[in-house]
Amino acid sequence: MSVQKPLRLDARRNRDALVTAARQVFAERGLDAPLKEIAARAGVAIGTLYNRFPTRDDLIAAAVADRIQAGGAIAEEALALDDPWESFVHLVEKICALQASDRLLNELALRAAPSPEIAAQRDRGHAVMREIITRAQDAGVLRADWALEDIAFITWSHTRVVEQTAGIAPDAWRRNLALLLDGLRAEAAHPLPVPPITEEQLNRSLVAEPGRG
Repeated sequence: MSVQKPLRLDARRNRDALVTAARQVFAERGLDAPLKEIAARAGVAIGTLYNRFPTRDDLIAAAVADRIQAGGAIAEEALALDDPWESFVHLVEKICALQASDRLLNELALRAAPSPEIAAQRDRGHAVMREIITRAQDAGVLRADWALEDIAFITWSHTRVVEQTAGIAPDAWRRNLALLLDGLRAEAAHPLPVPPITEEQLNRSLVAEPGRG
C-alpha cells in the first residue's frame, strides 16, 4: 500500500485557502456555486483548484468533513444520555440546529455523500442513530413503526423550513420540529398508510445534480 506524501508548504496553503473559500462560497451560494468564484476568492488559478480537487464532489467533501464529524459527535452525545426519549430528542434537535446554522449541511441533506469517506462516516453515524431509535422504541416512548429512514422526512422538511424563514424568523424551525416530535411519541401513534421507504430507496433519492464549473 502506498503512503501518501505530505503536501509541500505552498501546496498546503493553496489547499487550505481553497477549502476555506469553498466553505464561504458554498454557504453563500449553495453547493452548485461556480468553482471559478471559489478559486478567485482563494487567490489561485482554476487549474490549481482542479489539481487539488479534480471534481466538485472532492471539494465539497473537503469543505464539509468537519461538519460530518460534528454530526457524529452529536449522535455519540445523544447515546450517552440515560433517558431514551431525551436521547432521541437530543439527537434530532441538535442535528436540525446544526443544519439551521450551516447552509452547507442544509444542502448536503438533500444530496448523496460526496466521497466514500463521507459515506463511511454517515454509515457510522447511522449505526449510532439506529441504536438510539431502538432503545427509545424498546422503552415504549417512540412509536414502534418509525424507522431510521424516516429521519430523512424530518431533515428534508427542516431544510425547506430553514430556507423559507432564515431571514424572517430564524428560530421558526424549532416550532415545526416540536410539532413533529410530539407526533413521534408512542402514545400519539396511529396506523400509518404505507411502510417506510427502504435504505435503497433513500439512497436513490439522494442523487446530486450534475455540478457546474
